[in-house]
Amino acid sequence: MFNSLKRVIGERLAAFLSKELPGYQRLDTVAIADVAMTLEKGDIVLVDGNTRISTAIKYLTQSTWSHACLYVGEKGAGSSHLNLLEANLKKGVHLTNLDHYANSNLRICRPVNLSEEEAAQLAEFARQRIGHQYDLKNVADLIRYVIQKPAVPNRYRRSLLSLGSGEPTKAICSTLIAESFQSIDYPILPQRKAAGGHSGEVPLLYRPHFTHFTPRDFDLSPFFRIVKPTIESGFDHRDLSWEASGEGAPLDLT
Repeated sequence: MFNSLKRVIGERLAAFLSKELPGYQRLDTVAIADVAMTLEKGDIVLVDGNTRISTAIKYLTQSTWSHACLYVGEKGAGSSHLNLLEANLKKGVHLTNLDHYANSNLRICRPVNLSEEEAAQLAEFARQRIGHQYDLKNVADLIRYVIQKPAVPNRYRRSLLSLGSGEPTKAICSTLIAESFQSIDYPILPQRKAAGGHSGEVPLLYRPHFTHFTPRDFDLSPFFRIVKPTIESGFDHRDLSWEASGEGAPLDLT
């Protein structure tokens, strides 16, 4: 009975935290179809979300990126295909399409030098988690997000992002993706330690636990390339058309 009550409360909190907030503006001018044509298997799509939980995550990580998705489809698939694997509070681990984020600011982070086999292993590892759910009985884990900007010192903010106990069925977006990349030994933000202090030795790398990663870590990682669809398609500034006056309408940032 008590667990059932906690689950009901947890479901209501999850719905509250997942509600979109008004006033959001997409500044990216790239068509979502062009984004879709750029994606390759293994790419991470970072999302500048506009829900209550997104606001909290962006504040706690001091970043504009609040959500991360893993592209598990083939290159050239359309934006309506279910090729984005993600995890959230309400649906758990599931597939969605890029059209779902057509009104969001996005960033593509691409791992480099992945073989086709490694990309396939990465995608399959993530796909095997489809259907995993966050245990909404853990109400205490959700309450921390109700206060979107808690008075917490910077050094403690990151620790507030942990959801659940780290058990396999309790996944959030960045945790799921970090675990998938660690399954093929691909680095995100590894800790370095000299092998023995001797010059020329290759430093040893230590993996932080996958539950410690946040969406912005893929942006900060030196091992992911930032991909811009306009540049990938052969951008040339000489081909742009400007207004004769050189002045456009003022940008509305309200």
